[in-house]
Amino acid sequence: MQHIKSAIIELETSLFAPETRASSDKLNKLIANNFTEIGASGIKFDKKHVLKRLPSEDAPKITAIDFELRVLAPKCVQLLYRAVMVKAGESEPNFSLRSSIWELNNNLWQMSYHQGTQCEPFEM
Repeated sequence: MQHIKSAIIELETSLFAPETRASSDKLNKLIANNFTEIGASGIKFDKKHVLKRLPSEDAPKITAIDFELRVLAPKCVQLLYRAVMVKAGESEPNFSLRSSIWELNNNLWQMSYHQGTQCEPFEM
């Protein structure tokens, strides 16, 4: 179980990296075709939107802590964590509770769902 947790955390945090966010190829491999995201704004996004939006934007700086992995099914896990994000060109951080669902598709873990909900500031 620990090796799966480590692998999922590595995949999740790779999505924070500017070089991953700028690469449609990398994003396409990491994000499942049935992907859905509910943004902090309450707006729902799909894979097509994410593949168009992320490579064209300046990557924010994201720091995450308190990872918790929950097994939902044999090939499906949920990663919960807290994150601090500073958008490019801004100095004020945004704090959020995040949840991602990862599915094992053809021996490849892919994110099928993500939600970030704003929360009160917390200590890092």
